[in-house]
Amino acid sequence: MTTTDTRKEGQNVPQVSFRARKDNDWYDFTSDDIFTNKTVVLFSLPGAFTPTCSSSHLPRYDRLAPVFKQHGVDEIVCLSVNDGFTMAAWQADQKTKNIRFIPDGNGEFTDGMGMLVDKSDLGFGKRSWRYSMLVKNGVVEKMFVEADVPGDPFEVSDADTMLNYLAPNAEIPSSITIISKPGCPHCQRAKQLLTDKSLAYEEITLGTAGISSLSLTALTGHSTVPQIFIDGELVGSADELEQYFSA
Repeated sequence: MTTTDTRKEGQNVPQVSFRARKDNDWYDFTSDDIFTNKTVVLFSLPGAFTPTCSSSHLPRYDRLAPVFKQHGVDEIVCLSVNDGFTMAAWQADQKTKNIRFIPDGNGEFTDGMGMLVDKSDLGFGKRSWRYSMLVKNGVVEKMFVEADVPGDPFEVSDADTMLNYLAPNAEIPSSITIISKPGCPHCQRAKQLLTDKSLAYEEITLGTAGISSLSLTALTGHSTVPQIFIDGELVGSADELEQYFSA
């Protein structure tokens, strides 16, 4: 497998059945349920809860999902050779809003795509190679397959590469993080300002995610909240956020 591997482009996706968990019960669905009469972006990865998958691959697709939708994508699917319980737990842990999680528990879909690989050296058994694809009405239009090199390469199956193929001139929304605490009126004012401007943001509550008062001061030079970051740069307080937009 290489990044120029296109042997499935122009072909139908494999016809298989899946079993997933929802509301503490099993439900079955097929490839047709996922792909028929829809434009779908699917990205497949080695395993739920693994580092690159959880920190980079999945979150970026979730973040850019509204942009994909603006450019004709009906659904974004994350697939892994994991069981339904594991994928449901990972979905709950990740708190993603825009991604459909598909457990390919028996590896049948992955095998049909030619992407089933042996990761027994890691104790994983058979897993999916990392790739992404654009599928229109069940036919693969474009695949981005990671290079066949040792380790876990992550260079071309990312959300930005797929979006650049689909819509090269798409406007990428800013990445916004607000550190807040419950009951803070200035935090609420900052969040309302972002909401009024239709800007999505990630909220981190002080005292969670490893953010203490000491680490807040170390990160921002301030001990007060909110503290807002836009595209990795510190904007600061609610007042400074208003000044940022005014400028």
